Amino acid sequence: MKKTVKNTAFAGMFLALCMVLPMITGNIPEVGQMLCPMHVPVLLCGFVCGWPYGLLVGAIAPLLRSLIFGMPVMYPAAAAMAFELATYGLLTGVFYRVFPRKDGYIYPTLFIAMIGGRLVWGAARYIMAGLSGSSFGMQAFLAGALTNAIPGIILHIVIVPAVVIAFRRAKLMDF
Repeated sequence: MKKTVKNTAFAGMFLALCMVLPMITGNIPEVGQMLCPMHVPVLLCGFVCGWPYGLLVGAIAPLLRSLIFGMPVMYPAAAAMAFELATYGLLTGVFYRVFPRKDGYIYPTLFIAMIGGRLVWGAARYIMAGLSGSSFGMQAFLAGALTNAIPGIILHIVIVPAVVIAFRRAKLMDF
């Protein structure tokens, strides 16, 4: 019971961070797409709370933020991001428990989640483009998932492992 309460509280905190961190970018879509501030709390949620919480926070965060603040735009941006971030939360939660419990394994978990999430985002955007009669090709995918997101990718690689290690050393995680 104690573990569930703690994970629920942390998940709520990570969801709240998803709401406020994009304000650092001044809600400027181009900067937000570059730094990906909502990704950090979702990745952390999967590591700290486990895959069910990470998946749920990832799926809810962009949709809730779109409803409350109007950013990201609900369709197709927030809808596609919901699939991407849910994948981040799912994969960090699953792989962090599958790999040995050593700090060095945080990185492969993070890389798998980031690649998986971006592939799911691309698939979602491709399907949504087809449904709306527009196009979403490989060039748009590479720009959105990689080229334009390089600063955010670097930010994730620097911040997420450091925070996970800090949580582990403070014994805030159950494993």
